[in-house]
Amino acid sequence: MSALRLFITVIDTFNHGVGRVMTYGIFVMMGILLWSMITKFGDQPSLWTLEAAQFAMVTYFILGGPYALQMGSHVRMDLFYDNWSLRRKAVTDAFTVICLLVYLFVLLWGAIGSTAYSLGYFGKEPIGFLLGLLTGTEETGSMERSRTIWRPYLWPIKVTLCVGIVLMLLQALSELFKDVLRLRGEEI
Repeated sequence: MSALRLFITVIDTFNHGVGRVMTYGIFVMMGILLWSMITKFGDQPSLWTLEAAQFAMVTYFILGGPYALQMGSHVRMDLFYDNWSLRRKAVTDAFTVICLLVYLFVLLWGAIGSTAYSLGYFGKEPIGFLLGLLTGTEETGSMERSRTIWRPYLWPIKVTLCVGIVLMLLQALSELFKDVLRLRGEEI
């Protein structure tokens, strides 16, 4: 059980820190949109602002998600939940977290494939390709770009998506372990 508590402490501390930093991401997006408004009034509209604001919002949302899960800020149907015992809440939460983990694993598999594709890999082993990039045994191909007039590379936002999903997976495991400890009658 001490290993579970260590895992919970490490993951919660890390995701709390990332989440607190990401709370300021909304100001980045607001700054980009403010710049867009200023340049439009000056008859020199920037081509990059709308897409950059979208990338900032995705980063804010996906990296802030684990923090929101940790804080219990996700939407929940509290009509019955508030009146349940701690044990019943823990069982229900454990079941929903297991469903979330399945969904996140499928989402991560798709995000890994999409990230490999954005780096120019068109084969059937995206994980091997990405590991090969890290070790230097693989090289990128023709990188995917947005179809807008600005045409930024898409791999940075897709890597961010993968990182955010991994952080959410780890936070979901932390929540599951908290439920296990609650079911055993231990304080968290």
